[in-house]
Amino acid sequence: MAIARVVSFEGVSKDRIEQMKREMNEGQPPEGLDATELVVLHDPESEKSLAIVFFETDEAYRRGDEILDAMPAGDTPGKRASVTRYDVAMRMTT
Repeated sequence: MAIARVVSFEGVSKDRIEQMKREMNEGQPPEGLDATELVVLHDPESEKSLAIVFFETDEAYRRGDEILDAMPAGDTPGKRASVTRYDVAMRMTT
């Protein structure tokens, strides 16, 4: 069963989201991060964002959690408000 790391951020401007898109398209993921997917949701009016990172195993999640927790604040979308681990109970794309 896949595992999701869901992080909520506050103070995330539209400009910051655009900057992060450019950086992510041009760069590489952090070394050792074994994530299978990243989804970022953004509400520009409230300047809130959710980042959902998917991992296939507990070990990949643990390593990813350590790597992402160690990231400098300037590399994140905004002020980190919460970090929660979820089992992915269902996943569907159309």
